[in-house]
Amino acid sequence: MPWKMDMVLMLRSIIGDLDSTKYTDERLKQVLVVGAYNVQNDAEFPNTYTVNVGQVSISPDPVDTSDTDFTVLTIYKSACILLGSEVKTESANAISIKDGPSAIDLRGVSASIAALYKTICDKYDEMLTLYRYEKGSGDGTPVGGAILGPYSPASWGVRGDRYGYGPRDGYFQ
Repeated sequence: MPWKMDMVLMLRSIIGDLDSTKYTDERLKQVLVVGAYNVQNDAEFPNTYTVNVGQVSISPDPVDTSDTDFTVLTIYKSACILLGSEVKTESANAISIKDGPSAIDLRGVSASIAALYKTICDKYDEMLTLYRYEKGSGDGTPVGGAILGPYSPASWGVRGDRYGYGPRDGYFQ
C-alpha cells in the first residue's frame, strides 16, 4: 500500500527524523493510523475510510485515491501526536544544574520541541478549519452558506411585510 511508504516519509520530514534514528517505520505507521482515525472524526471526506488501529490499516488507500486533503491532515495530526509525546518526555528531562563554574541547562531542548509542537498543531487546526469551510459538511453545502428568499426570516426586515415596516407602509419614505 502506497500510504505505508509515502505518508511515513512525509511524516518523517515534518518531525525531523529523516535519518530514521528515533522512530521505526512500524511505529510511524501505527501513529499514522491513529492520526487517520482522529482526522476521520474531525471532518467528512468524499471517500469513506475504514481505519483499523489494531491491524494498522487504512482502506481505501488515501494515496491511491489521490485524496490530498485526508493525507495531509492525517500527516499533520500524526506529527502533532508524536511531538506531544516528545514534549511530555523532554519536559521530564528539562533540568538545569550549576556546579561552580560548570553549568548544564537542558530546558532549551524542551522549549524548542514545545514550540514546534504548538506550531504543527496550530497548522493542523488551521488546515482543518480551511478544509471545513471550503468543502463544507460533506454533502456539498459550504459551511456558513445561507439561503435568502421571500420566506426566510433574514429577509423580513427588507421586504417589510413581517412587522409592517417597509416601502409599502411608508417607513422608508
